[in-house]
Amino acid sequence: MSNLIKHGAIVEDNWTLVRYPAVEEAVQKQAGKVVQFKVTGTEAASPELIAQVQIPAGRAIVPLAVFRARKDDLAARIAAGEIGVWLESFELVEDLVAAVGDINTLPLIAYDFPKFVDGRGFSAAVLLRTRYGYKNELRAIGDVLRDKLYFMQRCGFDAYLIRADRSAEDALASLRDFSEPYQASVAEPQPLWRRHARA
Repeated sequence: MSNLIKHGAIVEDNWTLVRYPAVEEAVQKQAGKVVQFKVTGTEAASPELIAQVQIPAGRAIVPLAVFRARKDDLAARIAAGEIGVWLESFELVEDLVAAVGDINTLPLIAYDFPKFVDGRGFSAAVLLRTRYGYKNELRAIGDVLRDKLYFMQRCGFDAYLIRADRSAEDALASLRDFSEPYQASVAEPQPLWRRHARA
């Protein structure tokens, strides 16, 4: 069974998510504590690691660093709508926009949530939808759990690849946890008091 929720339904995933080869990273400490996240703007991968990434035939979602390094080689597949891009939580949306030009030429942008507590993807989704006018599929990948889906939807995500050890059916129900939000959002630009006329 597929774990992909798109536009409020569980669907088959016809995209291949391309990850970097596994590399053991040194534990980083700051002030004696383990650093949980990479700092925003950090380089995602070395040129050697980027060169090792194999992109399969068909529709593929590639890391931003790979897209930037191999854009010329992938030009025909990009034009055919076969290449999507995913961002690490510490990569900047602005870097993606600079690499692509017209962001709506990408049929899919995915954002990786490495840990449940990393919320940078919410801001990135809002930026992609509002500032940059992205209209195509915006997918959440990584540690995507039921508890976040409703809020991801409000920020502009329309597809969610639920973590493999969780139920997509259970997660799907969370998109209806709240019947009527008060605040404005990407999903509903008008606040409640503007949507309903008083008698």
